[in-house]
Amino acid sequence: MNMRKRLYVDFHVLQTVPPSCVNRDDTGSPKTAVYGGVTRARVSSQAWKHAIRQMFKEELLDKEDVGSRTKKVLLLVADKIKQIAPEKDAQALAKKALEFAGLKVIKDSDIDVLFFLSQKQAEGLAKLVVEDCDDKKEYKNAIRELPSVDMALFGRMVANDPSLNYDAAAQVAHSISTHRVQNEYDYFTAVDDCAAEDNAGAGHLGTIEYNSSTLYRYATVNAIELENSLGTAETAKAVRVFAEAFIRSIPSGKQNTFANRTLPDAVYVTVRTDQPVNLCGAFERAVLPEACGGYVAESKRCITGYAKEVYNAYTDEPEQAFVIGKGLEELGEMMTLPEMLDELEKSIAQRLSGNEVE
Repeated sequence: MNMRKRLYVDFHVLQTVPPSCVNRDDTGSPKTAVYGGVTRARVSSQAWKHAIRQMFKEELLDKEDVGSRTKKVLLLVADKIKQIAPEKDAQALAKKALEFAGLKVIKDSDIDVLFFLSQKQAEGLAKLVVEDCDDKKEYKNAIRELPSVDMALFGRMVANDPSLNYDAAAQVAHSISTHRVQNEYDYFTAVDDCAAEDNAGAGHLGTIEYNSSTLYRYATVNAIELENSLGTAETAKAVRVFAEAFIRSIPSGKQNTFANRTLPDAVYVTVRTDQPVNLCGAFERAVLPEACGGYVAESKRCITGYAKEVYNAYTDEPEQAFVIGKGLEELGEMMTLPEMLDELEKSIAQRLSGNEVE
C-alpha cells in the first residue's frame, strides 16, 4: 500500500522592531504576553497573516490567485456574471446562485456571515447560473473546488456547512520578544494652524503607548496538505510565495507614526519529514542585553544552541536547512533571500514529485 510521507517547511525569524505599536489590544496598548515569567512584546498570528495576505494581493500573486473574505459575495459573483453575460440581470442571478449554494442573502448585497471565496469559485457560480443550472449539488461543488492560494494556506471555516471547510496548510505562531519588555508612552500635542497668535496652547493633547523589541517569529507549512488543495504543480510555488511574504511582511499598525518597517536580522528555514518544530524554548529564559547593549547577537546564539539540543535529544536533523543573515551559519547553508526562495521551491517540487513510498 502506498503512503504519503510527511513534508513540512518551518520558518524561524529573528527581527528587531524599533519603537512601534504594530498590533494593539482593545485599549490601544501594544499586545504583550507573559512567557518564562516575564512580560514579552507580542504580535498576534492574525495580524501577521493579514500582512501576508496583503503582500499576496499587492506584490506576489495575480488577482485570481487571492481570495476575498467578505459578506459581499453577491457582488463578486455579479461581476463575473457581467463578464460572461452582460445583457442579463447580474444582481438577480447572483442572488439565485448564492441561494442554490446555500448562502443566505440577508440585505442588499450582503450574506449573513463573512465568507472566504476565490475568484475561480465566483466564476464557477456565475457560469452555472447563466447556464440555468438548478442542481444545488453543482453549486456546492463550485464553492468547494478550486480554492485560491491564501485559502489553501490559511483555511476556511463555514460553521453551518462543514463540508465547505478547508484545513489550513499553514500555521503561524504569535511572535514574542526574546527578552523582557516594558511598554512606554509618547506624549504628543497637535497645534491649531489657524489659532490666534496670542494663543500658545495646543489644539490637542494625547499619548500613544509603544515598545521596541527583538522578535522571534515562527510559522510552518504542511506541504502535503497544501498539495491536497492545490495539486502538485502549484504547491511548490505556493510555498515559495508564503516564504517570501512571511519573511518580508510586517503588520501596518501605527506605521505612519513610527515608520517601523524593518527586515529580519536572521532567517532559518528547514525542510522536515518528521514534524514541525517551534524553537521558542530557546527564549524561555529571557535574553539579557550584551555588555555593549543589544539582544540580536545573543538571540542568535540562543536559538543555535537550543536547536542543536533539540535535534540531539528528540529529532533528526532537518532534511534541508537554509540560513539568511550572519550568526546562524552553524544551522544551515547561508544564502540571500532570492537564492533561498529558488532553492526552497526547487526542493519542494522535487520532493513532491517523488513523494510515494511503498
